[in-house]
Amino acid sequence: MEILKVQQLCKTYGSGEAKVDALKNVSFSLEKGQFAAVVGESGSGKSTLLNCIGALDTPTSGKIQIDGQDLFSMKEEKRTIFRRRNIGFIFQSFQLVPELDVEQNIIFPLLLDYKKPEQAKVEEILEVLGLTERRHHLPSQLSGGQQQRVAIGRALITKPKLILADEPTGNLDSKNSSEVIALLTQAARRYQQTILMITHNSNLTASVDRVFRVRDGILKELGGVQQ
Repeated sequence: MEILKVQQLCKTYGSGEAKVDALKNVSFSLEKGQFAAVVGESGSGKSTLLNCIGALDTPTSGKIQIDGQDLFSMKEEKRTIFRRRNIGFIFQSFQLVPELDVEQNIIFPLLLDYKKPEQAKVEEILEVLGLTERRHHLPSQLSGGQQQRVAIGRALITKPKLILADEPTGNLDSKNSSEVIALLTQAARRYQQTILMITHNSNLTASVDRVFRVRDGILKELGGVQQ
């Protein structure tokens, strides 16, 4: 089942001599439950790609479909609601709400959408992430690795069609980085969660299903399942 389809995606900044082609005719798709990584140096276009797929930035041309829905044919208000309900984000800087404890941070996306959390689901996610004993701790009382686990739980709780992970291990040491990648892999396997991760660290791609490289705005697949 195809969850993400990107067709001829282009993103240009500026004009004339200042023109920069950040993405050049990028096309690929992901099936349900696939864990894919996009590697590339800083400035290669990988963050621009993630921001366009997450509807945080608007492409210059091309098409992005999530579960068959064309993101940029929607009006802005509908796209915002669709993004909240169908796309989960995991950021390098965690972006937790400092005044909320672990459990409250995880269920926060549901509350924003006026939905009541399923307590059994919350308990399961806390257990899977090893956070049950920390459920009432504030972010300031957690290690970096624990904070990133909370961010993963927050991304999982809405059962999104797609999770976008932006350098999710960028602020972590090697041990915590390995644990975060293992948790994302487990989410893909256990929940059939589709995940697209960008990273500059190609050492983190050993357990993913597919690996892409972005260089000068051009995407190429390096290995894994064939399109």
